[in-house]
Amino acid sequence: MRHYEIAFIVHPDQSEQVPAMIERYRNSVTARNGKIHRLEDWGRRQMAYPIQKMHKAHYVLMNIECDQETLVELEHAFKFNDAVLRHLIIKMTRAWITPSPMMKEEKAKSVLGGSREAEPTKPVEAVPQA
Repeated sequence: MRHYEIAFIVHPDQSEQVPAMIERYRNSVTARNGKIHRLEDWGRRQMAYPIQKMHKAHYVLMNIECDQETLVELEHAFKFNDAVLRHLIIKMTRAWITPSPMMKEEKAKSVLGGSREAEPTKPVEAVPQA
């Protein structure tokens, strides 16, 4: 079995159905003895350029290990699902299990954002000049 990284973007109006889509793709991989090493739901993000007059889309990244038949089945599912705007499948040399740079950035933002909210700022009083 080979390792693949799969990224796909979903129409923003179909964001509620993304968990069901992920589960369907996960089941098709695991049903044929494949493995999912990393699965990241990046959520709704601004796209670099409009696709079908859409400026935002829901992004998902998967790192899987599967055979060729399963990969063809997944690619077929992506092509014929109108909610999937674009997909990209890359053959990898090994399994990636560490968080992607995108998720590391999101985690850093949430940690910084959380610490700012936890520490209330004190009002600064004006000091009279002599």
